[in-house]
Amino acid sequence: MRYLYSLLLFSILSFAQSTDTANKAHEIEGVRVESYDYNGFEKFLKFNDETTYIINFWATWCAPCIKELPYFEEIGAKYKSKKVKVILVSLDFPKQVEKSLIPFIKRKKLESMVIHLDDPDANSWIEKVDSNWSGAIPATIIYNKNDSKFYEQSFTFETLEIELKKMLNQ
Repeated sequence: MRYLYSLLLFSILSFAQSTDTANKAHEIEGVRVESYDYNGFEKFLKFNDETTYIINFWATWCAPCIKELPYFEEIGAKYKSKKVKVILVSLDFPKQVEKSLIPFIKRKKLESMVIHLDDPDANSWIEKVDSNWSGAIPATIIYNKNDSKFYEQSFTFETLEIELKKMLNQ
């Protein structure tokens, strides 16, 4: 019995420490989206390498978000050789990942990495993303190992490219 208790405790502790992986993966017809709570997601905000990251918070139900998605896709393709990576962070409701998000990704042929942030305690993590963020979307972070800038706004291709070039030309 003591052995069984130790094995159970070890299993629980091992599972609790596995924050480096997605909390849940969803896959339909070759389109895969990983869902993270904030603790699992936070690593995407802290890469410290030679890449410039564009992290866009959006949802399939947000009209301004949908309008600007093609600009993020275009920037990602245009600046790929300059080590720019676009990560689209969906804030869709968890039950909508397979019903709405994955079909949307497939229909729009999104090439950027799409992940799903599934943490219901938004009051605790919004300020961790940026202390000035009201929680409204679309919202974007552009960062590299030298600097980081947060934007609570919609972008056109031109305005997004201007902000990216500022970050690249430091």
